[in-house]
Amino acid sequence: MTTNSPTPNPTPRADNARVVRRLLFVVVGMFGFGFALVPLYEVFCDITGFNGRTKNEQAAANTRSVDTSRTINVQFITRVNKGMPWGFEPEVKSVRVHPGETKVVNFLARNPTGQNMVAQAIPSVAPGEAGLYLNKTECFCFNQQPLAAGADTKMPMQFYLDPDIPKHIHTLTLSYTMYDMTANAQPDVIASFEAATSAD
Repeated sequence: MTTNSPTPNPTPRADNARVVRRLLFVVVGMFGFGFALVPLYEVFCDITGFNGRTKNEQAAANTRSVDTSRTINVQFITRVNKGMPWGFEPEVKSVRVHPGETKVVNFLARNPTGQNMVAQAIPSVAPGEAGLYLNKTECFCFNQQPLAAGADTKMPMQFYLDPDIPKHIHTLTLSYTMYDMTANAQPDVIASFEAATSAD
């Protein structure tokens, strides 16, 4: 009578190789997701209207009332993604606005490097509930922002808070994180950037 010999266990070296392959797959996946984050966010905003991308703003402004009985403090926080060498900050740290009142705030960006770069800012709002009532009629975050080597720029953001914003919201924090999009810049951005820099 013959008996089957037990299957030998994988060697520690084979186990280690399998773990390394899995970790490499995770790292590559995370890296790819990081590059896809901004384009995916843009598609999400276009479909849902999230991030204050409102339509027919002129008509909305004509019918919008300003609630002068309330004042809300809007704070601005900026940061750059890891490895992004730009300087990025708001011109003012906060503004006080009446619901329905239109405000313009400028943000300053600097490219201290020796190469032309393209970036894009991704916003977030706290508390999250307040994001439903924040409407941006103009914002640098809607598009990729090219900046020449050693240059700086002033980027406007125009917004208003919907008069229906809940009464318990007294402070709103709008944060922007700037990402390096140079390697994935949109063709029209590159074309206009090259035309502007060649004209200079």
